[in-house]
Amino acid sequence: MKMRQNRRGKIFFANDFDSIGNYKASSKALERLVNQEKIMRVSRGIYCIPKKTDFYGSVMLSHDDVVKAIVKRDNAKIIPTGLFAENILGLSTQVPMKVVYLTDGSPRKLKIGNQSVIFKKTSPKNLASKGKISTLAIQALKSIRKDRVTEDEKRKIIEVLKKENPQYLKHDIKYAPLWIREIMSKALINNEI
Repeated sequence: MKMRQNRRGKIFFANDFDSIGNYKASSKALERLVNQEKIMRVSRGIYCIPKKTDFYGSVMLSHDDVVKAIVKRDNAKIIPTGLFAENILGLSTQVPMKVVYLTDGSPRKLKIGNQSVIFKKTSPKNLASKGKISTLAIQALKSIRKDRVTEDEKRKIIEVLKKENPQYLKHDIKYAPLWIREIMSKALINNEI
């Protein structure tokens, strides 16, 4: 009954049914529903009522949908890092097979389709930035590294940072390493003129 109230594409967790029965019984019931193709197992302990299309049939949800559901359930903060942050900012066209997020929630590893999703526990300081763009810029530049960042990449970062709220940018600069602060400051100077 509880599951019938959900819409297609809705993500739910095995422990959502703890109030109905014990974990073992809930897991068995979910396993039966997966075998009957009424629900899909997205990852260990994570399920969804699949979206259906005429052409493809049941469609797997994106890692982004799953991550949003976990963040909402755990009331956690996350920040994309590494190659994924570079990809979001347009510094790389490569779509990473391993997506890493910094979080104040529980550390975990998930396999969603062909993609690995990793939540790494981090200090509150690493999650203190306010601006979405400036947060991504800091993580992307950390991934590229000081000794490997090109002038073209610096220019692209500065251009993208011009779209950030100047107050957020001012706030977030202080959470970046010195060499990244210097790059970010150029966007702030250009933004205030």
